[in-house]
Amino acid sequence: MALPAPALAREAMVSTRAGSVGDAVSDLARQTGTSIVVSNPEIARRPIPSLRGRMQADEAVRRLARAAGARAVEVAPSAWRLEAVPKPIARSAIPARKTPPAAAPERALPPEPIVVIASKRDLRIDQVPGQVAILDGEALEAGGIGGTEKITQRLATVTSTHLGSGRNKLFIRGIADSSFTGPTQATVGQYLGDLRLAYNAPDPDLRLSDTARVEVLEGPQGTLYGAGSLGGIIRIVPNAPVMGATLLSGTLGGSLTQGGAIGGDASATVNLPLSGGSAALRATLDTVRQGGYIDKPVLGRSNVNRTDILGGRISARVELSPEWSVDLIALGQTTEAQDSQYADRYGAPMNSSARVAEGSDADYAMGQFVVSGRIGDLRLRSTTGLVRQRLMERYDASLPDGAPQLFAQRNRTRMIANETRVWMPEKHGFSWLLGTSFTHNTTVLKRRFESGLLRSSTTGVRNTIDEATLYGEASLRLMESLVATAGGRFTYSRLGGSGEDVSRELAMALAQVTANRSLETFLPSLALHAEVAPETALYMRYQEGFRPGGFAIESEFVRRFRNDQTETFEIGARHGHAGKGPFDFALSLSYTRWQDIQADFIDGSGLPSTANIGDGRVWSASVSGGVALTPGLRVEGGVTWNRSKVDTPPLFLAARTMQVPNIAHVAGRLGVTWERNVGNGLRLTGNGWASYVGRSRLGIGPELGAPQGDYLDSGANLRLGTDRLGVTVGLTNIANSRGNRFSLGTPFSIGREQVTPLRPRTLRVGVDTRF
Repeated sequence: MALPAPALAREAMVSTRAGSVGDAVSDLARQTGTSIVVSNPEIARRPIPSLRGRMQADEAVRRLARAAGARAVEVAPSAWRLEAVPKPIARSAIPARKTPPAAAPERALPPEPIVVIASKRDLRIDQVPGQVAILDGEALEAGGIGGTEKITQRLATVTSTHLGSGRNKLFIRGIADSSFTGPTQATVGQYLGDLRLAYNAPDPDLRLSDTARVEVLEGPQGTLYGAGSLGGIIRIVPNAPVMGATLLSGTLGGSLTQGGAIGGDASATVNLPLSGGSAALRATLDTVRQGGYIDKPVLGRSNVNRTDILGGRISARVELSPEWSVDLIALGQTTEAQDSQYADRYGAPMNSSARVAEGSDADYAMGQFVVSGRIGDLRLRSTTGLVRQRLMERYDASLPDGAPQLFAQRNRTRMIANETRVWMPEKHGFSWLLGTSFTHNTTVLKRRFESGLLRSSTTGVRNTIDEATLYGEASLRLMESLVATAGGRFTYSRLGGSGEDVSRELAMALAQVTANRSLETFLPSLALHAEVAPETALYMRYQEGFRPGGFAIESEFVRRFRNDQTETFEIGARHGHAGKGPFDFALSLSYTRWQDIQADFIDGSGLPSTANIGDGRVWSASVSGGVALTPGLRVEGGVTWNRSKVDTPPLFLAARTMQVPNIAHVAGRLGVTWERNVGNGLRLTGNGWASYVGRSRLGIGPELGAPQGDYLDSGANLRLGTDRLGVTVGLTNIANSRGNRFSLGTPFSIGREQVTPLRPRTLRVGVDTRF
């Protein structure tokens, strides 16, 4: 007799809480429309990890049972019971004639694969020919919601300029350039889903709340991501709306900085079902106050560098059919730094002799429209987005014997972009990807001086670019354990610009310099990936990357700088998956040839400018790994080494040491995580880390030759509670190191040297809850 297919044969988006089986069962039943009964209280109390992904309900139930050490028994269509796995009975205890027929063993389900979304064609992590770090969203939220610093704390290969929230540039491995937020495009591509966060603007430092994970692809990613991915990419994957579930979670915390002011943070997330289970809405709101710790005795003020952050994200998903869905995403964040966070190198600790109030204001907004689905085995995804970013920075420009003077710089960016791609997962040993993208970006940089009531504008610049791209990649399994991958990206760029706040005569003189021009670029890539043993792979790859040129300000003139390009050769090895087994290990060795490096220098008027500083070479090596010492105790660590040299710098930038700026020769990290059940449904979890950042230089040329780095940072936090309610205590900068993260506060540093110290020892106490 033929029965109708049960509702659970339909795929659904599953997202259960990490915690007890009882809580996970409640989530799964609501999301899949099934009935799940756990009759054994001991099984209901067992802790299990979260379960996420798109899958059929029966598969989800079996995976949950497997994680709980139980078995799932189907008692009716869309109805299941979780029960204990029967203990094996010794054969000698039962007479042979009474032995019942052996029951067919339940088929063991394979572990859920880790799919790297940043591969753009759903490759498993063990299929990617390169170094990939996946940071779990729940781990990033431990100790309070944070931003990009949470990533730099966990990965030795990712560094920041530490100018301040909303102003930083990020670097991966030894590929770094500018210290300032000028017209150059970043060397690291940052993405939320499929949309680039910015084209040539600083890191907006978005709060990483309600995030499924963050993926970091090390090394150039020119074929898949194009311009601005010379060092790699960082991709934020937010939690998607969950169909048929009403969920609420939140955190609240307060902090106290030693020698500084108090701070606080709060975050709330809600998930609501819409339209009879075929649509859902998810919203997150974050607010943070970071207490200040820098004093300005000249102004009679203390703890001046307070920073306030307010942001949020709202997303809606509509499932048009089991195979097609539409997502709408909107987010915004405003960051207000009351004053600067730098201090005098040789003055009193945490003191600045600046004579004016500095600081910055940053606003960021993004909107996305995403269509995704499949036609048979063919997958399609199209993302269209708008980005608006504004940054206002204020610097002390006072001369030693002059009146107090402020320098203000405003950077406004507008971007519209679309990426559409189709891909075919591996079939008969072959898989492929084909995509197109278009980006229009406009950046306007304006500058002025203020002294008392007097204001005078100085030369600014406008940069525009239209970029159209066609790219593709394909993989062929040459042998059972050997895969070859080849790809290419063709980009047509149309660049233009103009001077801002210039006289008519100067504008006419600049007309030829800023005339529109076009650029055509082809970036090839090749890779070999060999699985030499279970969970062990070797790879080698060749990849190119580029950044288009633009216009920069030098004194009162606008000058053109050329595009730069990299060629990278890399070999590496991997074993296991970080945090997913008893032992994991990753090794990478790379060599990069960098032509016409774009970087910053100080021009004749004392202002930062951008130029091509010559050709360079970068050698990098990194190793990371982890080991589970006991079922609840894991230790992990990583070390990266970088060496660089600029071959032929222009004469006006020549210095005794010509190396790529802002990258330490050596950086390392050591971390430990711990978990233990303490009874009555309570669980104690903790993690601690310590990182070392070696010495580097601020920039190119004698004016930017100040040393920085060579400091130790650390932190730890403990959480006690259940999955529904917990209390967290955290401590950062445990050793209360002062250090020097960045040797720039203001470019007008005549008569004094500057450092950017670490935030002093800070204690945070918080609570978190979810329903």
